[in-house]
Amino acid sequence: MSKSGTIIIVDDNKGVLTAVQILLKSYFSKVVTLSSPVTLTSVIREEMPEVILLDMNFTSGINTGNEGLFWLHEIKKVRPELPVVLFTAYADIELAIRGIKEGATDFIVKPWDNQKLVATLQAAAASTSQEKKSNAKEEPIHPAMYWGESKVMQQLRTLIEKVAATDANILITGENGTGKEMLAREIHSLSHRKHQEMIAVDMGTITESLFESELFGHIKGSFTDAHADRTGKFESADKSTLFLDEIGNLPYHLQAKLLTAIQRRSIVRVGSNTPIPIDIRLICATNQNLQEMVGKGEFREDLLYRINTIHVEIPPLREREEDIIPLAERFIIRFCKQYDKAPMKFAPDAKEKLTAHPWYGNIRELEHVIEKAVIINDSPLIPAELFQLSVPPRTGIQEKSISTLEEMEIQMIRKALDTCAGNLSAVASQLGITRQTLYNKMKKFGL
Repeated sequence: MSKSGTIIIVDDNKGVLTAVQILLKSYFSKVVTLSSPVTLTSVIREEMPEVILLDMNFTSGINTGNEGLFWLHEIKKVRPELPVVLFTAYADIELAIRGIKEGATDFIVKPWDNQKLVATLQAAAASTSQEKKSNAKEEPIHPAMYWGESKVMQQLRTLIEKVAATDANILITGENGTGKEMLAREIHSLSHRKHQEMIAVDMGTITESLFESELFGHIKGSFTDAHADRTGKFESADKSTLFLDEIGNLPYHLQAKLLTAIQRRSIVRVGSNTPIPIDIRLICATNQNLQEMVGKGEFREDLLYRINTIHVEIPPLREREEDIIPLAERFIIRFCKQYDKAPMKFAPDAKEKLTAHPWYGNIRELEHVIEKAVIINDSPLIPAELFQLSVPPRTGIQEKSISTLEEMEIQMIRKALDTCAGNLSAVASQLGITRQTLYNKMKKFGL
């Protein structure tokens, strides 16, 4: 039996390191062990491994798993294609699932099954070898839009089918988790630009200092670390669709630069004076009330007019109860295939429980709940008791006791900061936003 290549194991438990090393030396040509991830990125460059087995906790007494997620991101900065298998305790399965969404290949639960551990790591290593053999770049797979049966979604579908064929700028609004990016991809797929890849940009993650470079590109030597010419997102989206998510998070003084590019239909790279024509279809999305922000002087009115040729609002899931179960059943099929589980169905009481839940996290929350249920459940029927659905306080929406959306955001961020003891990664995860978006909001609200 031929051995796989090099594997790096990172775990602060020396007993675990020794046991796994003994097990894997028969299956991998080289097994490198690290009791601390501090030197991990440099070891990756030296050893060029096929796979990494990464523990999720390293600091004594701290078992949040956030360290594992941090090092996962560091690994991906060095080698984005490198498979990372997370090593986690049963109690941290939920966090491991988040890790997969953020780039991990798979996870192994401690105490582990030797056969499953070997099979998982060999499969991950094989994917690296296969990628090295193939020069073809695979296109990312995005879930198809599910329109549902509700009247409001069918009306939205009719509108989208009319406007998708045009080049009109579209503004998509809706609560977090309603599927704004998915709708943007659907619009793109129905347009004449569908043969080019849609370029998506999360405006909440772009720092102010890199805004122009990220969107417009730069030329070599234009600033420190500009070692080569770089194409910005606008140029990358030429002849295609540019999707700007969380547009409401763009600082006011940068909005004029974006407006100029949209109006002139050209951009100028940082460090250059030469205009570059661009042909894009612009789609923006936000969960904020931009008209209200205009009134407060936080968003440019002229920019709003430019991006708002067509405005579409995605209704929250709680306002279309008839779509909840069909959506959940689609998630069951997908996750049963993903985790190699036998087909499952909902017990009748489970359907009732899911339908009655308000789903303030919308489709994203539903997807997360179903994924967890598929992983844990071992029977053909998923019972109601498997769903521990807590309802967060949302009096600002239900009773209008909070006068503005901004006040509600402040209250939610403060509560999350208290709950997570100031751990910003955990706070961002709980709120369903990126760390950069969280930083921007805390700065904005003086928190």
